[in-house]
Amino acid sequence: MSESKARANIGPVGEDDDLKVVQSLTEAYGRMTEQLSKVIVGQQRVIEQMLIAIFCRGHALLVGVPGLAKTLLVRTLSEVLNLSFKRIQFTPDLMPSDMTGTDVLEEDRTTGKRVLRFVHGPLFANMILADEINRTPPKTQAALLEAMQEHKVTVGEETYTLPEPFFVLATQNPIEQEGTYPLPEAQLDRFMFNIVVDYPSADEETAIMKQVAGTGQASLTAVLGGDDILRLQDIVRRVPVAEHVYQYARDLVRATRPVGDDALGFIRELVQWGAGPRASIALIMAAKARAILQGRYHATTDDIRHAALPVLRHRVLTTFNAEAAGVSSDEIVLRLLSEIKQPAESPV
Repeated sequence: MSESKARANIGPVGEDDDLKVVQSLTEAYGRMTEQLSKVIVGQQRVIEQMLIAIFCRGHALLVGVPGLAKTLLVRTLSEVLNLSFKRIQFTPDLMPSDMTGTDVLEEDRTTGKRVLRFVHGPLFANMILADEINRTPPKTQAALLEAMQEHKVTVGEETYTLPEPFFVLATQNPIEQEGTYPLPEAQLDRFMFNIVVDYPSADEETAIMKQVAGTGQASLTAVLGGDDILRLQDIVRRVPVAEHVYQYARDLVRATRPVGDDALGFIRELVQWGAGPRASIALIMAAKARAILQGRYHATTDDIRHAALPVLRHRVLTTFNAEAAGVSSDEIVLRLLSEIKQPAESPV
């Protein structure tokens, strides 16, 4: 199948075309999953969450032990989406200019004058893989903040705009302790999702061995392009959300905060800091994107619940009591999901 036939025909975005665009995306999602399965075995939940973050203009943090194909997954996804891709290996000696680029002094051979020319760093790509982001010092980690938030970088007195669409997908190994620098809360909050990559099942691990140890090499076909993704990002923002869905997302996020007279008892004991309004926005946006990936035209409270863990797990800071008792932020979020009443669905 040629790339032109495989690519989704998203077309121009207009109010009358929204339903057709959603249908096109649903079909494209099936083809994306098919293409990714040629290289990646399993990890359907991870793939869905990564795509949701991309269609929401968000960034994602992938957390998992070494050897779970996190890097391969991001690289393969960039091929299927036909996006420019750059991998930055974070190390203790990585400097901000190694990512953003720097000015170099050059001499014009015709005039003899010396001029400064900006040499672009690896941040100038659509999809950035920040590999092992917790292995570099805070100074370099902070250099990503402007790029992630503003989609721009500043070098000297000049500000340069990054290509659109722009995503940062960072990996982090949770078992590494020595020589690592935990991400500060301010930068963690910039990541829309914290996605946990689990071990494969027994059958999946067998399939991985056969696939990697075999002689075949997968041939991937691009399903979407950069312009398609930009149009789909606009569509996501127009997905309707009923009032009770907004209220459910609000109540869920506010329940993570250990302050106020209405704070739950176990939250006061186990949570030091709760999630802020950025988490509420991320829940709603994720619900919208998940709805259209599944071919629906409105977001539901079930979409909110599916997004709760990746949105909240890195925004709920546990207390010493929680750590001593072995209670993780995931367990706290799951308990909240069981205690915060889910309203009945009603027409939008």
